[in-house]
Amino acid sequence: MGRRVTLIPGDGIGPEVTAAARQVAEATGVALEWETVDAGEPAIKAHGTPLPDAVLDSIRRNRIALKGPITTPIGSGFRSVNVALRQQLDLFASVRPARAIAGEGTRFPETDLIVVREATEGLYAGVEHWIDREHSAAETVNVITRKASDRIVRFAFELARRERRKRVTAVHKANIMKTTGALFQTAFREMATKYPDIASDERLIDNMCMQLVKKPEEYDVIVTTNLFGDILSDLCAGLAGGLGVAPGALYGDSLAVFEPVHGSAPKYAGQDRADPVAEILCVELLFRHLGEREAADRVFRAVWETIAEKKVVTYDLALPAYTRRPVSASSCSAMAKEIARKVPEVDLDAPLPRPAPDPRSAGIDPQLEA
Repeated sequence: MGRRVTLIPGDGIGPEVTAAARQVAEATGVALEWETVDAGEPAIKAHGTPLPDAVLDSIRRNRIALKGPITTPIGSGFRSVNVALRQQLDLFASVRPARAIAGEGTRFPETDLIVVREATEGLYAGVEHWIDREHSAAETVNVITRKASDRIVRFAFELARRERRKRVTAVHKANIMKTTGALFQTAFREMATKYPDIASDERLIDNMCMQLVKKPEEYDVIVTTNLFGDILSDLCAGLAGGLGVAPGALYGDSLAVFEPVHGSAPKYAGQDRADPVAEILCVELLFRHLGEREAADRVFRAVWETIAEKKVVTYDLALPAYTRRPVSASSCSAMAKEIARKVPEVDLDAPLPRPAPDPRSAGIDPQLEA
């Protein structure tokens, strides 16, 4: 019997990309036992709620999960399942590595950075209301606490130290948000003094966006609040080749959930077109969390080689911007099959871009012993 992992297929393209990720995970030979639970639209149909208690119970019991994207309605409908999941399980650290692996057309081939995002409070806390009877004005409260700020900043510095990264950059807007922004800024400055071996600096969010699209190679680990982290991680995914190749992970004190940065893309659901790489790279992160380093390296190497060859890639990676020669687009399942085929055959001694970060510096038990 293998390690039990909660599997949340999600909705939209979620079931397709999680199936692809499972196929690649199984090609490594690491024994995993999947416990599948529904969230999002399938859960509403079956249970009348997008986030049944069974999902939370499964993650708490197994302490590790692989999650597909889940649709969040824009402007109406139920609140974000993703946000609720983070808050209910106190998954406070969202770690999103951005590595340029999308092949020839990557505009910033030296991109190799990590966005560490506080994931439980800020403008995503959901404290908002109408301020008049006519519903012509609304207010959202930006909740920032010292406890959460200290926790996420410490996580970022510990991650940087373990990964031998040289620099942590805090991103805020303390010049305008002189209470909430300054609180986060103060937490960062005081925590930085405890890590004299790691350089630290700060950027305002607007300046950070400009700096990243000019010279992303100068940045290493970025730590920031919830909303800013959400925005910057998508920006960094674009630098590295797109949301289709952007994995992510959420960490709590004893729990970990691995999910792609991208959304559920409902218009592509059931078409077998979606890029499975982000979800597959979530498997890489999952294996690193479990201490299965060779399996993680094999997954990353197989993905990297498949993209570099451009023989079996989905439509987004076959666009002219990402290749110097005409390439026919393949299906999601075909690309997953090709990556899985390569997994046991790759040469782990060949030169390779930097693999994903190992988050165990946060004090999380990598083996999650029961």
